[in-house]
Amino acid sequence: MADSTISKEKKPAHSAFGKFIRFFNEVDIADVPLVGGKNASLGEMYRELTAKSILVPNGFAVTAEAYRYTLDAAGVWTALREALDGLNPSDVDDLAKRAARARDIVYGAQTPPDVEAEIRSALARLTDEYGADLTVAVRSSATAEDLPSASFAGQHDTYLNVRGPAAVLDAIRHCFASLFTDRAIRYRIDNGFDHFKVFNSVGVMKMVRSDLAASGVVFTIDTESGFEDVVFITGAYGLGENVVQGAVDPDEFYVFKPTYRQGKRAILKRALGAKKIRMVFSDRGRTTTRNIPTDAKEREKFCISDEEALTLAGQAIEIEDHYSAKAGARRPMDIEWAKDGLDGQLYIVQARPETVASRRDRNIAEIYKVTKHGAVKVEGRAVGAKIASGKARMIERASELSTFVPGEILVADTTSPDWGTVMKSAAAIVTNRGGRTCHAAIVARELGIPAIVGTDAATRLIRTGDVISVSCAEGDVGKVYEDAIEFEVERVDLSTLTKPVTHVMMNVGNPDIAFGLAALPNDGVGLARMEFIIADSIKAHPMALVHPERLGARERAEIARLTANYASPSEFFVKRLSEGVGTIAAAFYPKPVIVRMSDFKSNEYASLLGGEVFETQEANPMIGFRGASRYAHPAYREGFALECAAMTRVRDEMGLTNVKLMIPFCRRIEEAEKVIALMRELGLERGKNGLEIYVMCEIPNNVMLIDQFSKYFDGFSIGSNDLTQLTLGVDRDSEIVAFDFDERDEGVKEIIRLAVEGAKRNGRHSGICGQAPSDYPEIAEFLVRLGIDSISLNPDTVLQTTRRIVDLEKHLGREPRQTD
Repeated sequence: MADSTISKEKKPAHSAFGKFIRFFNEVDIADVPLVGGKNASLGEMYRELTAKSILVPNGFAVTAEAYRYTLDAAGVWTALREALDGLNPSDVDDLAKRAARARDIVYGAQTPPDVEAEIRSALARLTDEYGADLTVAVRSSATAEDLPSASFAGQHDTYLNVRGPAAVLDAIRHCFASLFTDRAIRYRIDNGFDHFKVFNSVGVMKMVRSDLAASGVVFTIDTESGFEDVVFITGAYGLGENVVQGAVDPDEFYVFKPTYRQGKRAILKRALGAKKIRMVFSDRGRTTTRNIPTDAKEREKFCISDEEALTLAGQAIEIEDHYSAKAGARRPMDIEWAKDGLDGQLYIVQARPETVASRRDRNIAEIYKVTKHGAVKVEGRAVGAKIASGKARMIERASELSTFVPGEILVADTTSPDWGTVMKSAAAIVTNRGGRTCHAAIVARELGIPAIVGTDAATRLIRTGDVISVSCAEGDVGKVYEDAIEFEVERVDLSTLTKPVTHVMMNVGNPDIAFGLAALPNDGVGLARMEFIIADSIKAHPMALVHPERLGARERAEIARLTANYASPSEFFVKRLSEGVGTIAAAFYPKPVIVRMSDFKSNEYASLLGGEVFETQEANPMIGFRGASRYAHPAYREGFALECAAMTRVRDEMGLTNVKLMIPFCRRIEEAEKVIALMRELGLERGKNGLEIYVMCEIPNNVMLIDQFSKYFDGFSIGSNDLTQLTLGVDRDSEIVAFDFDERDEGVKEIIRLAVEGAKRNGRHSGICGQAPSDYPEIAEFLVRLGIDSISLNPDTVLQTTRRIVDLEKHLGREPRQTD
């Protein structure tokens, strides 16, 4: 670095480069009026965080005073006001004409000689630091930008890979003029900002050559649920514009903050994006860009390694902690990152407060539930948790925006910041391309409307005038249905709910909705089903992954495709299962999450990829080769070893020690001994690192011999479905005797009573995770009177059942618990 470098240790009162320039080490977050939000944040990070191994490219700000001085010197303020006088922002054509006129006026204002001299001098210093081959990014930084209450994201212009003083000066003039883009004018009007009290500073910083590597966005909050304990990373190959604008379906990574802080460096979950295109520069030394197809092999890989994702997560946590300390309150952040293809380093190129999910009132739960729907037309990534119906309007180009009718559902390949006026009046948005941090997703969240992005085929399968419904209330996968659908909405103020003495837990199988469910009042997860994760995320029979050589050519090829990003098919199983379970455990951390080891029946296992090779046909799979009987059996022992390896990874590597394990369908004491011994051999020792192992109490023998079973297990969870089946001798899969299946039968209630009393007698936890208390209020009341420790419910019945339990406990004279 040149001798003229100013120390980061002390913020100078005046710049060494004059009135109109501030280097990043001369500004901090308090300087928004001087250098705008983007530059103030870059200065803050450069001054305060580079010592913590966070790389921020050096650069300087051309101040807002330079903008004002330039327009003063040109005498254009009157003309500028006249250009915008009487503007009707709802008239798209009028807005476009007036905005173009305003930009022409600003760009036409020549840079005063003293401002130009300071810019040239500052650029020379930056060139001394980085070398003669330096290219820079020239970025707008408005004085009302990147505030906690308004983001202005994408409203103003940026110019990349700019080389030499003349090109930099021209780019700065263009940035000044971009204060009057159509989208920026409309955004200021909508958010109550005066056009002539917002000024533009410009940042000039070393160009990070992500065109040769990858880039993306990091949020220190889950953008859909508002869950604050994760870092959410998105990325794709090439320049970041594609990720931000939604032109590409990016890779996604989640990292859990509490265990990361404890030193557990593990990815919580990940999703491979399509990444069909990458943005690069057209020619060396040019600022123009173009999209090129991504190589097929690169598309099949993540754009960054796990280690790089974890590095970004650590940097994001440092940045959030720093800004939270400054604000005196938790401050989730929206961060841009770029990997330089020349030096291989990860750089932070922007950080701003997150302005949507973090401002949501977490005490208000608004729960949408689809009750009746038609066929699914297309699926993609869900944004928001709402539902909307209406007529579709397909927009292929900006010239068609004037045809859009408020209340329609916008269907497009992708969206642009220039479409803000139309998007604001849409009932929902559906796009072919984009991830959950793209422009369409950000705007939809800000507007509070549902959006489905990355569908790949929306514009091909949906036509203007089609009546469709957009559902983002069913997990990470958003669905566009034919016609209007029927749904219910429940709005609850969670702060007014009382917690009953009886612990109310939830049955959760789908990791994609876990962060949202965690906002409901709960005492943890009473049943996390492993089967959903295996069927939905892994798709293959565990033994087929251990022994792919036993499969046919087609199935071997499909397994090779599924496991391409992993060292082996077995590693694929372990990581996918651990990430699914880990996501549920993280969502409810540090509350207990009871994970049931696999309980597929043989016919269900056979339906998985490669399953038919490893399963035999059974006349009655419901009481056949399932649960504990499989685990130590030679036909499945290696598969169970993979399950145990995944649970070891969740507890030890991920640090999610709130996970308890549960054994299903354990028929006999000898079986319990054998399974507990095998788990210990496979690294899951009861009592080690606080591990508790429960057993499903779903076979009459579990109740008859509960004193003996208590020697091997820390708790009992009543599976009312199977317990009813085996008590009444009714095959619950048989429609012809379905009328005899009733959990309310007096015999079933008696065996439940014996189970609860037996658990209490042995000092063991007693809970229920079957369907009965969700379906029948009288069963929930019966259990409360018995004094059961916990009731685990389906999420859609949690609120009403909790209220009912509170009322009953009041009647019984039990004092409610204090709320968290």
